[in-house]
Amino acid sequence: MIQRADTYVTDTAGRHRGRFAPSPTGPLHLGSLVAAFGSWLMARRAGGEWWVRIEDLDPPREVAGAADAQLRTLSAFGLVSDAPVVRQSDRHALYDAALARLLDAGFAFACHCSRSDLVAAGGIHRSCRPGALRETPAIRLRVPDDTRIAFDDALHGRIEQDVAREVGDVVLRRADGYWAYQLAVVVDDADQGITDVVRGADLLDSTPRQILLQRALGLPTPRYAHLPLIVDGSGRKLSKSLAALPIDADDPLPTLRLAWCALHQNPRVLHGIESVDRLLARAITDFQPEQIGSAATTVAALHNCAATQPA
Repeated sequence: MIQRADTYVTDTAGRHRGRFAPSPTGPLHLGSLVAAFGSWLMARRAGGEWWVRIEDLDPPREVAGAADAQLRTLSAFGLVSDAPVVRQSDRHALYDAALARLLDAGFAFACHCSRSDLVAAGGIHRSCRPGALRETPAIRLRVPDDTRIAFDDALHGRIEQDVAREVGDVVLRRADGYWAYQLAVVVDDADQGITDVVRGADLLDSTPRQILLQRALGLPTPRYAHLPLIVDGSGRKLSKSLAALPIDADDPLPTLRLAWCALHQNPRVLHGIESVDRLLARAITDFQPEQIGSAATTVAALHNCAATQPA
């Protein structure tokens, strides 16, 4: 069975290799830029590397040309990968090999259940419906009962989840044949030697199942830091289509200052800097990771922060 433990252990020998992994479903939005900027700052402050990976494994949701547009936007903001950019669509062989290992070890199984079969259980799969048969079944990770995963997030502290009860058997390959995010991200992070995953807090809930999958595959577990979200006045996460918060690649400085504020940094230190290179250099020098915390930031607070003048 899958090995379970109360904590995870990772040996990164003081190295730091972070990454930003956008999905090409449209142009980058402010939340994406905050994740990119935050992960870049974490890497640079640690004297480490920062890589970019395009997560293009869901063709029905992808927008033609979006990946290249995202890379151009990142470049305009001075956020350039330290290694050649890889695309998940070129890495199917890695996912095939990982899935074969899980199937051979009995850690994964074919599931013929449809979404409608799981409605009564709140979408949580614990056993297959008798007699269910699909032409192309999904493949799931077998999650034993009482599988609890605990880890320490750099910003949110101790996180614990009963994966069996709260998530159920995790999809690894969907019934439509596409790879699930959970398998691909685990395989890619290990293959690329990622030591530090810095991303938005909307993915905090996914981390325990990824750690469980890492253990099943015998892969190392990176350090995690989940950045605070940007929310509206009602506490709802902003969508990338929100017209009030566009990203203008032709004028990156205002958005970089907003992203700096979203990371709960002192806005005064970037005041008056009128070059992307100089702003990023100053940001590295004055970045205080311990100030980020876990609290979300409202749009109004962001704009008030960015407008703050030096004393």
